[in-house]
Amino acid sequence: MSEKPAPKKKKGKPVSAYYRIEKSGIVRTLPTCDRCGPGYFMADHGNRYSCGHCGFTRYKTEGAQTK
Repeated sequence: MSEKPAPKKKKGKPVSAYYRIEKSGIVRTLPTCDRCGPGYFMADHGNRYSCGHCGFTRYKTEGAQTK
């Protein structure tokens, strides 16, 4: 019997996707976690932001949804 090949790892977004360059300097595109601090970005899930490190969830208001 032959062994199954190892599954390929999914590649995430490049680090440059989390920042935007403007005249005033570098701007973060996603919010940071309120609990974990400035080193942890929150994932955008349409109607909410979620921290992958601690699980903190912040729901978006009706007027601020971007998808």
